[in-house]
Formats: sequence, structure tokens, C-alpha cells
Amino acid sequence: MTSLNATPAGQLDLGVGGMTCASCVARVERALRKVPGVQDAAVNLATESVHLTFDAGRADMEQLARRAVRNAGYEPRSLAEQEAEQDAQGPWAGFLPVAVGLVLSMPLVLPMLGDLFGRHWMLPAWAQWLLATPVQFWLGARFYKAGWHAARALTGNMDLLVALGTSAGYGLSLWLWLTAAPGHAPHLYFEASAVVITLVLLGKWLEARAKRQTTEAIRALHALRPEVAHLLGRDGEVDVPIAEVMAGDRLVVRPGERIPVDGLVQEGQTQVDESMLTGEPLPVPREAGGQLTGGSINGDGRIVMQVTAVGGETVLARIIRLVEEAQAAKAPIQRLVDKVSAVFVPTVMAIALVTLLAWLWAGVGLETALIRAVAVLVIACPCALGLATPAAIMAGTGVAARHGILIKDAEALELAHRVSTVAFDKTGTLTVGRPRLTGLQVAPGVDEPALLAAVAAVQSGSEHPLARAVVAAAQARGLSVAQPEGVRAVPGRGTEGEVAGRSYLVGSLRWMQELGVELGALATEAAVLQGQGATVSAVAERVTDGLAARALLAFGDEPKPGAREALAALKAQGVRCVMISGDNRGAAEAMARRLGLDPAAGEVMAEVLPGDKAAAVMALKKDGQIVSMVGDGVNDAPALAAADVGMAMGNGTDVAMHAAGITLMRGDPALVAAALDISHRTVAKIRQNLFWAFAYNVAGIPLAALGYLNPVVAGAAMALSSVSVMTNALLLKRWRVK
Repeated sequence: MTSLNATPAGQLDLGVGGMTCASCVARVERALRKVPGVQDAAVNLATESVHLTFDAGRADMEQLARRAVRNAGYEPRSLAEQEAEQDAQGPWAGFLPVAVGLVLSMPLVLPMLGDLFGRHWMLPAWAQWLLATPVQFWLGARFYKAGWHAARALTGNMDLLVALGTSAGYGLSLWLWLTAAPGHAPHLYFEASAVVITLVLLGKWLEARAKRQTTEAIRALHALRPEVAHLLGRDGEVDVPIAEVMAGDRLVVRPGERIPVDGLVQEGQTQVDESMLTGEPLPVPREAGGQLTGGSINGDGRIVMQVTAVGGETVLARIIRLVEEAQAAKAPIQRLVDKVSAVFVPTVMAIALVTLLAWLWAGVGLETALIRAVAVLVIACPCALGLATPAAIMAGTGVAARHGILIKDAEALELAHRVSTVAFDKTGTLTVGRPRLTGLQVAPGVDEPALLAAVAAVQSGSEHPLARAVVAAAQARGLSVAQPEGVRAVPGRGTEGEVAGRSYLVGSLRWMQELGVELGALATEAAVLQGQGATVSAVAERVTDGLAARALLAFGDEPKPGAREALAALKAQGVRCVMISGDNRGAAEAMARRLGLDPAAGEVMAEVLPGDKAAAVMALKKDGQIVSMVGDGVNDAPALAAADVGMAMGNGTDVAMHAAGITLMRGDPALVAAALDISHRTVAKIRQNLFWAFAYNVAGIPLAALGYLNPVVAGAAMALSSVSVMTNALLLKRWRVK
């Protein structure tokens, strides 16, 4: 529970250039957390960004944060600049230093290859020095700069390890060359230092390419926004920049164009492709009054729309914001990685020193001992540790978003794969949510058309599905619906109002029982209707001596197409499914059987008021069960928040996105199993990545210390570790909804 005295928090996202490994992440976070007013700082190595939470009263926080980042030895950037720079980059951007390194290093490596065929192509010492020096001090300048900043801050990072290792190899070669006896050609290690730097640069370039692929989902969503809209004004159509469009404007959308912003159809009818937003492959029909979502594609009809939301208030903007926040968030498992990374580089440096001293003590000589210590420094790479979790999360949330599954935070993504029980709200989640009035049973002496018109009048202002069904039935019969007075809604029970001077109450049988309404002859009929699976409401009228029952309303709804199959698929995976409904038990159990649920097994919770759904979820969470609640995200908000993983079925409303950890943009129950599946696969990738990241070091450092790996092989292994982690994460992009 949030304290009433809690300081309001502000949010700030900032790009950070120059980070190379998990140790850099820890250093930036440590520097930012020391800034006055900062409550928390979370750095994402894969997106090269930091998300700050700070006291809202600090108006100068961006300036302070930028200064702290720069003082820590990194480059502060705005996210807009960073995104523009990434968008402008081609597939070969940044490859020039790698190409130069390859050209200069190749002549140094050729003699090693020649030895395999009995050829002696060894270059003179001066030629080796000329080739290695530009690689060491020009291409390798970035390692010296970043390593120096780390050393000044009394911390370590990958750059420091590379700088120390290659400098030791280069320095040893220079010393052996200058102190060699005249006419003697000593064995030099210029090729080791040059090749290690080139391989590390190659690995970072491949890693950067992979990073760009993990952010494809965000770039694809940004690309959905057109630049120009056709504004309908006094002088006809005028093309205006999208930034100038305001709520209330009327826009023309031509066939095949993207809908620029959110709005309602005013004129015309068409089919709209919303697949990039909802994952729904089939176009959906839209006519006058229909909702339009910015970014979707208009079909073959010219339409005129009225704008309802622009800028950051559109569904597309909220989706982009949600995906960005999820990709920037840290999964709980990352906390363990952060703790390991904090001590990783100092530990490696200590192991390298012990390796040097141990081999000197063993009597192998300074040259051999130093090369083995260099191999330890070079192979130990904290890059893979820093990328293992965020790379998988970015890939997983990105591919999920393309299929209409919006994951709000990394914690929901990590927890969803452990869900053992899924609780479904009934109306609108498992059923179509458009109930019809299937029966109207009036008390003796009551005028049925007049009563239906009066009930429709009382219900006319309500958005409840049953209320809409009553109004629709009255309209279908051509009845005139009067304007009610004194309408009062009683949450979870019904509605009361006056029509033509008479006061009516329309609501559940439970409410009638609480009010002491005697149903009389209608009681038997109510039991029959409930036994047939109908949702039954009652109508009562206030009379001089209390309340008198006037009629019964019977409603019927249909299961959503595919709902039964979706529940069966979850059960086949060992997940328990429970339906929570406010209906009477007879109607709830009848619908449950149609959906393949077993009331006898406790798979139905009936007569649950909206305010009690959260308590029902808490009851399911007993005995260590991990519970997911699936609802429409509006009246189910408390239950969604109470669940371990809330899943809101809807169209991206604010309530849905804030109350639930996961929003299913398409009202398809099959997406529930899909969300659990992508969570399982993403967590599996995180674990695989962390395993390989640790395995490289657990296996590589001892081998290097024992002399089984030379610096060149160690450098290749280090570069391979980062690239393999990114490549493994990108395999998630092939995921599809089953």
C-alpha cells in the first residue's frame, strides 16, 4: 500500500553511450543513484538507456542526470537522438574500424597459418610493430578511454580488461624486440594484441547489428504513424502535418491509407486491417459510429472520421509506450546478474595476477607467465552477462506485441510461465458479451409492452451489457423509450429510476431478495429459466405498501468462438481453469458446461459481485498457487491487480493497461495460452543465455590460467560469447501464436 506521505515520483528516460558490459551498467546506476532526489535508476544495456525515478519537485533532474552520466565516463544522449541515429544506420554502419583492423592484422596472422604448411612467412620485427601499433593505439583508443574512466572510479569493465591484456602483450613484444641480441629474431606477440582488439571490435559490431534487430518491433510500431492527414475544412480537403491535427477535427481517409489518429467513422463504411495492433489477420468492418485506431489500414472505402485522440493519447502511442517500458524494465532474475557483475572484473584481475605469480613461481619465465595472464584478462567478458536478460526480454516482448499481446513489465513476463491457475471473467471474456433478451415474463395484469418500454427507459443510460440488451429489445419492437428521472445505479445489483411518475427497480434476484421483494408466482418461472441457463433479472415497482414484483427478464449469451478449445488447450498443459461470474449459479454452471468446465470440480465461482472478484482471486492464490486473472480490464481492475499476473482483454484502454501486467489486444481466449507460452519461451532463453554467459567464463578462465588458451583464441571466445547470446535471443522472433 502506498503511503499517503509518499513523495510524488517523476520519470525520465535517457540514452547512455559508451557502455560495453554489465559492469558499465552497475557503474552508471551507482552514479545516478547518488544524485540528490533520485529514487531509482535502471539501466538497460541492450537499449543503451536508463530509466530514472526521482522526486517530482526536481525540475533540474535531466541536467543533473546528464552530468552524472558524463562524470562516470559515458555519453548522455536524448532517446530521440539515439533512435534517429539507429534509424539512419545501414547494415554495414560502424564496420570501417573492423575492416581496418582485419587488413592490418591479417599479415600478422599469416605466418601462423604458414607454419601449418611448413612455410616461414614471419615478418621482420619492425614490420610487425608498424602493423600492430595503429590497431593498438588508434582502433584500441576506445578501450583505453573507457578503461581509464573505470580505473579512476575504482571499478572495472570489459574495456579495462581488454586494455590491460592487449597492452601487456604489446609491451612484452616491444621489450623482447628492443632487448634482443643482434641478429636474433625473438618470438613476438604483436599479432595477439592486434587480433584480440580486432576480434573484440568485430564482436561489438555484430552485437550492435543484433541489437537493432531486437528493437524492430518498436520501429515497426513507429512506422505505423503517417506523416500527413487530410483535414476536411471549409475549403475542402487540406493536407496538414499529423502534429497539427486536433481532437474534434474531421479527416478524410482514402482507400488503402493508414488511419492517422484515433476517431469515429462519421461517413462511409469500410474494412479496416488492424493486424499490426491486434494480431487479428482478418479485416474488421467499420461503419458510421465505429471506432478507428490510428495506425490501422483503411480498406476499399473512402470514409470521413472525427478525431477523438491525438499524440500521446492514441492507442498506438500507448502501445509504443507500453512496449518501450517493458523492454527497458529489469526482470527479477537480473538482480542476481547485477550482484555477480559488481565483483566480476576485480575478481578476474585478481585471478590474472595470481596466474602471473603462480607461473613465475613455477619457473616458466616472465614471457610465458605474462601471456597466460593476458589470456585470462581477455577471455573474461562481462558483456554476455549484461546482455543475456535484456536481449531476451526485448525479443520476447517485441514478437508478442506483433501478435497482439502487450506485456507491461518484465516481472509479469517472467512470472507468467509459472501460472498454475487461470481465472476467467465470464461476460465479454469467455462469452461474446452481447447478451440478448430471450424472455420477458410479466406478472398477471401487467401490460408487457408498456413495462418493457419503462424498463428500457430506466436502463437507457447504463453501459451494462444486460441494460443494452433491454434497450435493443425495446427498439426492435418499435417501442417509444421515454426520458427517465432520478436514475440511480446500485453497483453489482441493478438500477432504479422513475418513468412517467412511476418508480421502477431493475436488477438481480439477489437484490430483490435483499429488498424483501416477494416474487410470488414468478418465483417458479425464475427457477425454470435459471435451470435452462438463462441469466435472470427482476423488475419491481415501488407502491404504497412497499415493492411489488412486476416481471422477470431472461437473458442469453453465447460462448466466444474458440473459447472452449482455448480452455481445453490450457487444461492439456496442466493449467487449472476457473470461471468467475456474477450470474446465479444455475446460469453460470450451464454456461460453464458449454465451455467444457466442470462445476463439480470447483471450476465455477458464481454469484460473485464485482467488488468481491479480487477476494475470489486471493482465495485461489492459497496453497502457493500462481494465479492469472483474465478480464475486460474495466470492472475487473481490482481482480486483475490482485492476481499474480493480470491479463486484460480489450482494445488498449488506460484501465486495462494499468491494472493488468499483460493486455490482450484481441478478445480471443486463445491468446491467454499464447501469452503463457511466450513467457515460457522467453524465460527459457534468459536461462540459456545466462548459462552460456557463465559457462564461457567458468570454463574459459581456468583453461586460460592453465595455459591451454592463447590470447587470440581467448579473444575469439570472448567475442563469440556476446554474439551467441544475442543470436540465441533473436530466435524468439520466429515465435508464432499456435
